[in-house]
Amino acid sequence: MPPSLPIRRVVLYKHGVGYFERRGKVNGSETLHFDFKARDMNDVLKSMTVLDLSGGSVSAVSYDSTKPLEQLLQEATIRIPDSGSLTALLGQIKGARVRARLGREQQVEGVIVGLESLPVAQGEVAVHRPFLTLLVGASLRSFDLLDMAELVFLDDTVRKDLEFYLATVLSSYKKDTKRLSVLTAGEGERELFVSYVLEAPVWKTSYRILLDEERKPLLQGWAVVDNTGDEDWEDVDLALIAGLPVSFVHDLYNPRYMKRPVVEVRTEAAAAPVIPEEAFETAAVEEVLADEGAPMEMMNAMPAMAAPAPAPMRTFGAGPRGARRREAMERSADVKTLTKEVGDLFEYRVDHPVTVHRNQSALVPILHRPFEGRRVLLYNRSTREKNPMACIELKNTTGLTLEGGPVTVTEADTYVGEAMLDTMKPDDKRFVPYAVELGCVVSVEDKTEEGPVFKAVVNRGTLVVEFFHFRRTHYLVRNKAKRAQTLYLEHPRTGWQLRDTPEPDETTDGFWRFKRELAAGASEDFAVTEYSGGQRSYYLSNTGADEVGFFLSSGFIDERVAEGIREVIAIRERVARLNEDEQRLTQERAQLFKDQERIRANIESLKSGASQRELAERFVTKLNEQEDRLEFIARELERVAREKREAQDEVNRKVKALSFTADLGTPPADKGKGRA
Repeated sequence: MPPSLPIRRVVLYKHGVGYFERRGKVNGSETLHFDFKARDMNDVLKSMTVLDLSGGSVSAVSYDSTKPLEQLLQEATIRIPDSGSLTALLGQIKGARVRARLGREQQVEGVIVGLESLPVAQGEVAVHRPFLTLLVGASLRSFDLLDMAELVFLDDTVRKDLEFYLATVLSSYKKDTKRLSVLTAGEGERELFVSYVLEAPVWKTSYRILLDEERKPLLQGWAVVDNTGDEDWEDVDLALIAGLPVSFVHDLYNPRYMKRPVVEVRTEAAAAPVIPEEAFETAAVEEVLADEGAPMEMMNAMPAMAAPAPAPMRTFGAGPRGARRREAMERSADVKTLTKEVGDLFEYRVDHPVTVHRNQSALVPILHRPFEGRRVLLYNRSTREKNPMACIELKNTTGLTLEGGPVTVTEADTYVGEAMLDTMKPDDKRFVPYAVELGCVVSVEDKTEEGPVFKAVVNRGTLVVEFFHFRRTHYLVRNKAKRAQTLYLEHPRTGWQLRDTPEPDETTDGFWRFKRELAAGASEDFAVTEYSGGQRSYYLSNTGADEVGFFLSSGFIDERVAEGIREVIAIRERVARLNEDEQRLTQERAQLFKDQERIRANIESLKSGASQRELAERFVTKLNEQEDRLEFIARELERVAREKREAQDEVNRKVKALSFTADLGTPPADKGKGRA
C-alpha cells in the first residue's frame, strides 16, 4: 500500500484556479500515486513541484499515457480474460519460476511447465480439477491448484508485467482519471512536499450590513468555497486570494510531433521520356513553447473555522433588541481572519483548520468590522425617474480589500433590502443602493435654447457664426418623509460645461453629483444649467440679397463685405442670363439638326423631272441658310462659355478676397463660473 500524502493547504483564487499543497511521510524508495482528471493534467504538469525535505531525492515523475486502453493492453505480454482468470494466467507464463505453499507449512519452488485438468474421484463420481505441473529440481510434479494456499512469482519480469496489466485495467474504471506517480529515492523515513495548481471554482463573497443610528455600521463578510474534487479536505489550511494573477492553459500532456522531410534514395533507371513534376512547397511546422515561469511564491499556512448556522435576518438592528443582536453577532462570528498584501493581490487567511468534504461547499467567515458609512439617497434619472434609491455611503475603513458580492442590509431590527458591492480597495468610497425611497419624489423638466451669436468670421468665401446652446434641467424634489435626508443628485456628463450652477460635490466618469440636504416635509427646486458651443456656416457665393441685409443688420459683416457680396450677386445674375442664352441657342441648334435631317430625307425621295428639280433646289437653299445659322450659333455658344468662365473666376476671386472678424459678445465661460 503506497504511503498517503494528504492535502494540507488550499489557496483559492478569483480567476478559476486553486493552489494545493500535500505533505506526508515516505520510507525508502517508495512510489507515491496521485489521481487527476484528464482535463487537469496540463495544469499539473505545468505547475507541480516535488521536494524531499529530509535529504532524499525525487528520481522521476511518471504519468499515464494518452494512448487508448485497447492499445495499451495490446502492448502488455499478459492477457487475463474475464472468466477463468487464474488458470488463463498460469497458462500464459510457462517457464516462470514460482513458490507454492501447500497447506500451512509445505512450500515448493519450481518452474511452471503447464496446466491441465485431471479427473478426481469424489464418491461415486469423477470431478475435473486443475493441476499445475512444476519442474522441481530434475523431476516433474503436479499439484492440485485448488489446494494451494499461496502462489508467489519469483521472476521480476512476470511480476512487473502483471502489475502493469492490472494497473492499466484499474485506470480504465475511471475513464476521466489519469494516474501520476512520484518515484522517490532515499534512506529511512522522510518528509515529502508536493504542490500544484488546478482549475478550481471561484470563491465567492457575500456581506451583511447592520445599520445603527447610534454606532458605526457593521460589515460582516462570508466566503463560499466549493470542493468539487474527488478528495476530502481534512483540516486544511485555507487561504483566499483577491486579485487576478495571469493564468492560462498550455498543452503539455498530449505528445507533439514535428513534420519531417521524406528523403528517398536516388536510383539509376533506364532512359525514358522526361516528364517534369509539378513544383510544390511544404511549410515547416513550428511550435513556440510559452515560458512557464516559476510558480508564484505562496503564503504561510492559514486555518479556517466552520460556518455557524445563519441567524434570521430580522435579528439585526438598532435599539435595545438590535444592540443585543449586534453583540450576539460579534460573539457568534468570532472572525480572526489574518490578512496581508501580496503584491497586487490581497490574502484572507482564516485562523482555524477547515474541513470540506468532496462535492460539498462551506461558508467561511472572513470579515466582521465596523466601517464609516451612513444612509443617504441617490437619484439617477435613468435608474428610476420618480424616486431616489436608499443607499449606504460606504467608505472602506476596514483596512481590507473587499471583493465584489451581494449585500444584505438590515436596519432597526428589520431586513430592508439587498445590493451588489463592487471590489473595493482600502479607503475607497462607494454608494451601495439597496431599496427605493418612496418617501422622496423627484420631478424633472428639461429646457433647451440657443444663445446669441458672439463671434462671426468671414474667410475664403464662408461666413462662420459661433454661438452657444443652453440646456437647463430643473429637479423638483419633495421629501415626504418625517425625517431629514441627504440626497445626491446624479446629473449626466455629456461633454457640456456648467454655468450658473453650484460646484458638484463629486464627479464620476459619467455623472456630476450634487449634494442636497432635505428637511422633513420640505421641497426644493434645483436647476443645472449647461452650455455647449455651436456653429453655423454660410457660403457667400450662394447668398441672396435678403441674407446680405440680415448679416449686415446682425453685425456678422461690415459694409465693405456687404458691397463685395452684392458684386458677387450681380455677377451671378449675369451668369444666370448667360445660362439662359446658352440654353436657348442649344435648343435652336437641336431643332435645326432635326430640320436638316427631314430636308435631306425629302431630297433623296425626289424623282427626275423639272418640277422635282425646282423643289430640290429650294431644299438645298434652305439647307445653306441653316448651315449659316448653325455656324453663328456655334460662335455664340463659344462666347457664352467664355464669358461664364470669366464670370465664375471673377466670383471666386472676389469671394476669396472677403475677410472679416466680428466679436459680438462674451462667451458664457467668461461670464460666469462653470467647469467641464
